[in-house]
Amino acid sequence: MPIGYGSEIFVNHDAYTTLRVRRAAGIAYVTLDNPPVNVLNVALMSDLRKLLAALRDDDSIRVIVFDSADPEFFIAHVDMSLIDAPDAFADLAADLPDGVNVFQALGEMLRHQPQVTIVKLAGMARGGGAEFVAAADMSFAAIGRAGIGQVEALMGIVPGGGGTQYLAARVGRHRALEAVLGAELFDAETAQRYGWINRAVPADELDDLVDRLARNIAALPEGVIAAAKRAVAPEDLGEGLRREHLAWAGTFARPAAERLIRGGMAHGAQTRAGERDLEGLLRGLAGEG
Repeated sequence: MPIGYGSEIFVNHDAYTTLRVRRAAGIAYVTLDNPPVNVLNVALMSDLRKLLAALRDDDSIRVIVFDSADPEFFIAHVDMSLIDAPDAFADLAADLPDGVNVFQALGEMLRHQPQVTIVKLAGMARGGGAEFVAAADMSFAAIGRAGIGQVEALMGIVPGGGGTQYLAARVGRHRALEAVLGAELFDAETAQRYGWINRAVPADELDDLVDRLARNIAALPEGVIAAAKRAVAPEDLGEGLRREHLAWAGTFARPAAERLIRGGMAHGAQTRAGERDLEGLLRGLAGEG
């Protein structure tokens, strides 16, 4: 049950193991908290899907703001231990829409959420984390602290959670290919110039900017948000998502992917030290091949 405190409502933590949720003035503030580096594992993905489903028909919530309890990591990436547990997400795959995989389904839930969704990016988001950022309606990043990148190519695979499609829609094909194949971590200013995020702002202004925007949107007259989201509707990416899934599944099955993912885990991926320069760690392994 929600717990009231002043003008805010704090959702019972028993409802989610990896999220902290509070509600105030028509806004749901969702803090990701999945130590050590917020990997997108079964627990986090399950909680995010449960949350989005619960809020879908909640007319009292007009805006959802996502941030992280970890100042360094928003969502590190999809859990690399999937290589040893290919059926780990089987339960989540039971009721998927036709033509999408479990990772794409999360992005599509977020992209089609009736509320306005905003990401407050103060740390790093790679792989599935970058896909989550791009699936949200808006995203704002802290200068000097935020980083975003599609690192999958360095694991011998391609993005498989909507990243190729969301990126191309946001930044164009040429820049999407640069991000996917270059596999660099983009700073906030570059991500803004490319159109990957809405805006890069000084770190000490990020909270106020996002909170002001969220409150202004939540205070709009009844029906305005729904009308705007109908008018600026998400593009139908069904065919592109099918192509992406086939490309991702095909590369995931290759020996190089297994070698690089296992090697990454053995050399510190998904630890705080290893994740600070994951691109460098993985490039070193690729050079050994």
